[in-house]
Amino acid sequence: MSDGSWITLISLGVTVFFMLGTPVLLVIFYWVIGVSFVIDLPLSNTGNELINVFSKGFALLAMPLFILTGDLINQSGIARRLSDFAYSCLGWLRGGLAMASIAACGLFAAISGSNSATTATIGSMLHPEMVKGNYDERFSAATAAAGGTVGIIIPPSIIFIVYGFLMNLPISDLFIAGIVPGTLMVIAMMLVAFVVCTINGWGILIGLSFQRVVKTAFGAWLGFFAIGLVLWGIYTGKFSPTEAAGVTVGFCVFVGLLCYPLNKIMGSGADVEVSDKSFLSMFVVEGFTLPSVPTIVSRSAQITGILVPLIAVSVAMQQVLSSLGAKEYIGAFVTGMGGYYAVLFTAMAIVFVTGMILESLPVTIILAPILAPIAASVGVDPIHFAVVFLVGASIGFITPPYGLNLYVASGVTGVPYFRLLRFSTMYLASLIFVWFLIALVPNLALMLLPNS
Repeated sequence: MSDGSWITLISLGVTVFFMLGTPVLLVIFYWVIGVSFVIDLPLSNTGNELINVFSKGFALLAMPLFILTGDLINQSGIARRLSDFAYSCLGWLRGGLAMASIAACGLFAAISGSNSATTATIGSMLHPEMVKGNYDERFSAATAAAGGTVGIIIPPSIIFIVYGFLMNLPISDLFIAGIVPGTLMVIAMMLVAFVVCTINGWGILIGLSFQRVVKTAFGAWLGFFAIGLVLWGIYTGKFSPTEAAGVTVGFCVFVGLLCYPLNKIMGSGADVEVSDKSFLSMFVVEGFTLPSVPTIVSRSAQITGILVPLIAVSVAMQQVLSSLGAKEYIGAFVTGMGGYYAVLFTAMAIVFVTGMILESLPVTIILAPILAPIAASVGVDPIHFAVVFLVGASIGFITPPYGLNLYVASGVTGVPYFRLLRFSTMYLASLIFVWFLIALVPNLALMLLPNS
């Protein structure tokens, strides 16, 4: 049999494994090993690539720290305060709780940088409240899934860190470039929630109370401070993204441990209504105890333990694909489409289709080194293309058959996966509209950069 036949059989075999539920990490690993044998690529090369990821990837240190940040702000009660603030601002509108859920996803994303953490945290907090508020449970779960897509676009972003590491781009510039596109994604989804809820008459309206808005804003001050700390430090160059992650973790640990005894003294738990709390009690969050810190760290380490090996084997896969000439083949196909917009839209189509079956991390690691140089060759700004690429990858989180956020939302809400699809498609359409808008107007991504 020819090498091509063997590679085809290996690819079909690992595809079957993937469809049977084998983790994508093992699927990629088996494919890399099998194809390496076929094309006589020394396995020592694969080993060297794995070692380089762990030993030279300083920028990747920010990833586990931001994952830990997400768990800390959830456990401390900061995430709940951000959600309360969003609802106090939007609860007077039809669909206000749904829009508040999406806004809370945006605020949570501005600290955690993770799509799945955003979906799980906001979904578990607000889904029961939405069901009580006369929202369809399928719509509620789909809202949490869609809102989580901004988790990797609004800075800080784990996937931006990976992209910057792979393409040797300033991670701080990527973070800044994601602010406006992420905000547009939030606004677009909020408009969809408003229209859908208005048509169906969902939601219980609350009065717009200036006192409630001020009180919840005051209660969310720690969350706002954490967001401002990260963005200020990165934007001004006071610290790198990795240092920003470390500073944010330290801040969250300090706040959590300090607020726990203060909250107990004030007797203001998470189950107390905002209207029943004093301004003084809103000053502190629920916090957590020192013995609970190892449990929080362990949960974050489990997620990191999944992502980092996946990055390593995906880098090895990228090397194998290069040996097979995939970069040249895809490059010839994409460049053959024509000029600037033809190449950009073709790249977007490839990202969209690939994102339907793979998670954003392998999509980024495998395709970005191939597509980014081609886009740059026709004049696409590297930072602009990075944002377009990653917005497309984020859309894959609610695109079946993979749709990671749909699975996460299904898990935390108890709504079956396939029942979410009806309402997720409306959010999907709005995100695709924003995606094309960002592609056609580069300044939306570049306008906040210092040298723009």
